[in-house]
Amino acid sequence: MSDSPTPQPDKQKRRPERPSNSNLILYVLVGLLLCVVLLSQFGDVGSESLNTSEFLNGIESGKFSQETVSDLTIGQSTVSFTYKSDETEDGKPVEKNYRVNITSFGDSGRVDLRKLLDENKVGYNDASDQSQWQMLIYTLLPFALFLVVILIMLRRFGGAGTAMSFGRSRGKLAAQEDVGITFSDVAGIDEAVNELKEIVEFLRTPQKYQALGGRIPRGVLLVGPPGTGKTLLAKAVAGEAGVPFFSLSGSDFVEMFVGVGAARVRDMFQQAVAKSPAIIFIDELDALGKTRGSGMPGGHDEREQTLNALLVEMDGFDSDQSVIVMGATNRPETLDPALLRPGRFDRNVTVDRPDKRGRLHILKVHAKKVKLADDVDLDRIALITPGFVGADLANLVNEAALLAARADKTEVTSVEFEEAVERVIAGLEKQGRVIHEEEKIRISYHECGHALVACSLPHTDPVHKISIIPRGMGLGYTLHFPEDERLLTTRTELIARICCFLGGIAAEEIVFEETSTGAQNDLQRASDIARRMVTEFGMSDKLGRVHYSETRTSFLGPQASGESIHAEETVREIDMEVKRIIDEANATALEVLTTRREVLDRLAKELLEIEVMDSDHLQRILNEYKGGSGPQLKPGTSAKAKTDPVDRSKAAGENPDVGPADGRGGIEIG
Repeated sequence: MSDSPTPQPDKQKRRPERPSNSNLILYVLVGLLLCVVLLSQFGDVGSESLNTSEFLNGIESGKFSQETVSDLTIGQSTVSFTYKSDETEDGKPVEKNYRVNITSFGDSGRVDLRKLLDENKVGYNDASDQSQWQMLIYTLLPFALFLVVILIMLRRFGGAGTAMSFGRSRGKLAAQEDVGITFSDVAGIDEAVNELKEIVEFLRTPQKYQALGGRIPRGVLLVGPPGTGKTLLAKAVAGEAGVPFFSLSGSDFVEMFVGVGAARVRDMFQQAVAKSPAIIFIDELDALGKTRGSGMPGGHDEREQTLNALLVEMDGFDSDQSVIVMGATNRPETLDPALLRPGRFDRNVTVDRPDKRGRLHILKVHAKKVKLADDVDLDRIALITPGFVGADLANLVNEAALLAARADKTEVTSVEFEEAVERVIAGLEKQGRVIHEEEKIRISYHECGHALVACSLPHTDPVHKISIIPRGMGLGYTLHFPEDERLLTTRTELIARICCFLGGIAAEEIVFEETSTGAQNDLQRASDIARRMVTEFGMSDKLGRVHYSETRTSFLGPQASGESIHAEETVREIDMEVKRIIDEANATALEVLTTRREVLDRLAKELLEIEVMDSDHLQRILNEYKGGSGPQLKPGTSAKAKTDPVDRSKAAGENPDVGPADGRGGIEIG
């Protein structure tokens, strides 16, 4: 894969957004209006109220004369003036502000007041006409201020995705330079990338395909297990297409208010059509597009209304041909059939777990961000991580880098990668847990039983490591990884895998003559494989080549259906066949360990001393006992199976209990 283009520094650090000038001006105007209202209400604070009769008598008696009165103003309802009294303070006359209420005067009274002032030669300002305008302004100002506050609230809280915008879409418009991800950043899923490259070409040069009568696909559905890179692919399309890209989740349409989801769908497509050609990406589509009619009978399902709106917008009477919808889900079996038909989602792109070559490419992409030592072999890491998806591998590289930093190293070595693989598969190492000596001996025999059965039987994977240091929920573990990656698993290989699972409990039975609770996980996984052999793979001679399973298999694992559809006798025969397979495998494990008891004791003793045994140490011990009784085989030596193959994608990929643990390599946890 080619290196992704280095983003420019100015695109990496975006400047914080400053408030716009229009908002600033709006806030200033609101402040001024508030000041005017306050001044109008409290402008006469400090003025004394004077009786009307006292005011008139004071003018007639000469108390309020031209020498003692200043700034006398006749308003619409009041008369205000300043009076210089006879009292003195610091040698200066004291000035007092008076306010007289003349609302009872009427127009004729105001005329008589003016004559009285003229006769006594008292100067005044007539502001009665201006006061009418002032009163009108003072009356309207509170309402105007209230409207301005409402507009500010709507503007601040009425944007997309807020409480005041129920009907607006929550989709985010992504520009090409903001995404920063292209197809060069995607590895391990080349088939899906090639499909989406064609979609990008449709958007760039639609006339090339329309000239031959072709129609641009309306929708592309990305389907695959969690963590395989579906959302990353959508981001790469946004970075490559050069067209507006709207991204949102299926849950963004769901709301408690009726009709909100359908309104958001319509608004989303209106925005996309306005900027067409454009792409709408809906992540977790199953939250929106579940099969209709699955709700409560007789009830009104808001989600169904939202789905109906999406169906109409994608391929309805007025649907636009220049908007492509991309969806991503890991539960395609729950989607409505009307959503999956051609004309809506024309392309179904499966984003599956990467193979060894794909895992190597993914590791190379993520390893560019860390400093690797010369001893790191990414090809080997890709080999020992079967079933890992892109998210797992990214986490693996990150864990290795954190471990190296914790050890104060300048480079990430192979030791950190080995530890990171075990941490992801088996869990965190618990060196501080104190285990009783008798229990430690039992755990050692248990894990050596797993390893010795795997080394003694054909059709098994090589043992990578044995440990009695607790990890995760287990007190010990045995790791084994395949020599090469295969897509099919035979009946013989599945039986050998069951024998390996039962090797631990068989060792306890031989050495201690009783078993413990440490084999719970082994029994569960062995029983699951045996049941699938009988019910799904048709590997029972008694029940024949019939599919008896009552579970639905999806990318999230098997899901139980409703009531049983089989007769009681059939269910009983299935249980008997499962028990027969388990009993025969247990007898094989007991035979192997009884025959090679001396090797088992030596392995358990060595493991007690060193606690962790790698494949080289295991091989040296086995070489010392060559030529003894029982099958003497190289660890994990496998002969070519001659039985009918079975689809390994179902045996090891989709169900983690049949293939490697969690799809991530073989492990027996004691």
